[in-house]
Amino acid sequence: MTATTDGSTGATLPSRAAAASDTTLTTPEAAGAPEAAARAARRATDFLLSRQDTEGWWKGDLETNVTMDAEDLLLRQFLGIQDEKTTQAAAKFIRGEQREDGTWATFWGGPGELSTTIEAYVALRLAGDTPDAPHMARAAAWIRERGGVAASRVFTRIWLALFGWWKWEDLPEMPPELIWFPGWMPLNIYDFGCWARQTIVPLTIVSAKRPVRPAPFALDELHTDPAHPNPAKPLDPANTWEGAFQRLDKALQQLRKVVPRRVRKAAMNAAARWIIERQENDGCWGGIQPPAVYSVIALHLLGYDLEHPVLREGLASLDRFAVWREDGARMIEACQSPVWDTCLAAIALVDAGLPADHPQLVKAADWLLGEEIVRPGDWSVKRPQLPPGGWAFEFHNDNYPDIDDTAEVSLALRRIRHHDPERVDRAIGRAVRWNLGMQSKNGAWGAFDVDNTSPFPNRLPFCDFGEVIDPPSADVTAHVVEMLAAEGLAHDPRTRRGIAWLLAEQEQNGAWFGRWGVNYIYGTGSVVPALTAAGLPGSHPAIRRAVAWLESVQNDDGGWGEDLRSYKHVKEWSGRGVSTPSQTAWALMALLAAGEKDSKAVERGVQWLVTAQREDGTWDEPFFTGTGFPWDFSINYHLYRQVFPLTALGRYLHGDPFERQLLARPTRPRPEEAKPAGSSLSEAKGS
Repeated sequence: MTATTDGSTGATLPSRAAAASDTTLTTPEAAGAPEAAARAARRATDFLLSRQDTEGWWKGDLETNVTMDAEDLLLRQFLGIQDEKTTQAAAKFIRGEQREDGTWATFWGGPGELSTTIEAYVALRLAGDTPDAPHMARAAAWIRERGGVAASRVFTRIWLALFGWWKWEDLPEMPPELIWFPGWMPLNIYDFGCWARQTIVPLTIVSAKRPVRPAPFALDELHTDPAHPNPAKPLDPANTWEGAFQRLDKALQQLRKVVPRRVRKAAMNAAARWIIERQENDGCWGGIQPPAVYSVIALHLLGYDLEHPVLREGLASLDRFAVWREDGARMIEACQSPVWDTCLAAIALVDAGLPADHPQLVKAADWLLGEEIVRPGDWSVKRPQLPPGGWAFEFHNDNYPDIDDTAEVSLALRRIRHHDPERVDRAIGRAVRWNLGMQSKNGAWGAFDVDNTSPFPNRLPFCDFGEVIDPPSADVTAHVVEMLAAEGLAHDPRTRRGIAWLLAEQEQNGAWFGRWGVNYIYGTGSVVPALTAAGLPGSHPAIRRAVAWLESVQNDDGGWGEDLRSYKHVKEWSGRGVSTPSQTAWALMALLAAGEKDSKAVERGVQWLVTAQREDGTWDEPFFTGTGFPWDFSINYHLYRQVFPLTALGRYLHGDPFERQLLARPTRPRPEEAKPAGSSLSEAKGS
């Protein structure tokens, strides 16, 4: 892995006083004057326009960690479809991400992570790297020091069990009969977040089948004691949730021995139907890599030939997640983000002063309008009467439009002067209606589902990696509130409930938690613009507390940064880290929305963005500022470093976009469009 900007690859970052990254340049434009900011914005605009696809969309690489690449090789080994070119290209990428101590991290500059290191090591063994090679020996020694394979997460041990490197009997049970649990029953599949249920359903088939392919080599070097690779561990006390679920797992292990074969077969077939019904037009599942991988394995175990259309298209879709780099390395994206990137790029360009009817913006709007999802998906299990209307994150993911993308796409479309404004109004009207219908009981919004807050899924023994539920978050709620305000619904009771929830969620220090971006800077950068758009004045106490917090965590170089460790160690890392373009932009967006344009903090932040910009109009950002699961799964959106700085510079130069643009008056949805379907208006207002 590349060294951090202070030359280290370890777990510590420089103090705030020394946090200036090596992108802080000395240039004639370093004064931070509006003229310099305008020149930087023009360069960034030119670059972003040059990156648009001919169809109208933007998409940056979505970088995560090497488990994607390792599991891709393991899948190919399991299915017997490995080829030397792909194997060596993936191995080249994996080797290039290894840290000096022999480990692999889950984010740039982060500490070594056990399960990631194990999976990377096994993948390199598959590629021909020998255990006695220095880089492999260092990795194996580090793994043993941390408890070996026995200390890794369940999903890693599932991959090893596929080849007999771990015993299926030593894994938590995942019965396929879960597919039959009714919606009112705890631990039904809709108690899980959409990404989790898409993964768990196929894994129940894999768990029931317990396949083992011949292992091409042993992995004794990854155990602390190869003769006893899984030492017994005492159960947690029975009066704790953890202990209760551990005992439930023991019972399920016994139950599998007595479940009638025809019942289990019927459950697996029901799970298979559920999987196939949710395959997207491009062959993928949910637009994300993990469910696709496990769905292919599960269906293959049930007898689907690799040439069956479902599996053929599924495997082809996985190839489209591959990014081939100039040096011959092959990186696997966990997901692709064209809708998200396109709406953020459009917002940035208009806010930076590009004419609202610019042909490339109109082309982006055309593409976004064509991506609108107008059929029911899994969300309709909880909202069966709610008409569809929204956008997903990816190219193809009609089953799982998300509330965040729907809000941001609406904000982008409202900025663009399209040649068919009635079409735009209708699409945004459907989006407003759908987002209002997806409001949770507490007045806030999650990402994909309504009231997906069951306390049980996260306690299951096999759910030891990342979030498996989708509760409301401040950043998603803020984006919805901002959209509703833009549509003239700032005073709607449902919007006010969202605002009240946001105000109640503010941390004591003045920040907001960031669920889908790192972290408190992202949350605060999302919430403050939404609150002011909804009518809260800059003098409101919540806004003043947020401003004070942002000023208190500004780096000495004028930028802002926050390390992912803030998810685990809030006091030590909240708002602390090397300055990055995207996080500096989020802080500036909040401060500008709060009326702080003429403040010293804004001046210094703008100066940092101007001086950190490269000559070609781009910014460099190796740090991961996106979040999949807080701490457990981090993302480097390669377009964040471009769109957010441009947005911040644009708002610094031109002010609030909805006050300055000559836009059509925002559409106010008719009552039958705006109220949640199946509910009266009084019910929608809630308590």
